[in-house]
Amino acid sequence: MLWVKSFHIIFMVTWFAGLFYLPRLFVYHAMSEDRPSIERFKVMERKLYYGIMTPGGVITVLLGLWLWLGYGIGGGWLYAKLALVTVLIAYHLWCGKLLADFRADRNTRSHVWFRWFNEFPVLILIAVVILVVVKPF
Repeated sequence: MLWVKSFHIIFMVTWFAGLFYLPRLFVYHAMSEDRPSIERFKVMERKLYYGIMTPGGVITVLLGLWLWLGYGIGGGWLYAKLALVTVLIAYHLWCGKLLADFRADRNTRSHVWFRWFNEFPVLILIAVVILVVVKPF
């Protein structure tokens, strides 16, 4: 099970790297005005979302389920973590919707909004790590 746990952590880091970087790309994309830059950001965002983030997220969730079923653990901390993972999945899907808006040239949000949007996964990461390590309840 330690191998499963190791790969769960590795793919979680991969997923979070994308969750941190994609909204940052959205910041720069929202600031761009020239066509070559806009098209370059579309390619970068698509490759990050579909090539790194989504596989990382799917594998993280699958390995997490394997750990949950394999260890048979439970408790309040785990259910709080699962709730936060559900929120994180919703955030990931929201990123996909924003990606589609940029791809269709219909983004209406400012770079400042994306700067704030970019901070949300940090809060989730802090909470999840504390829940898993400290197990406060």
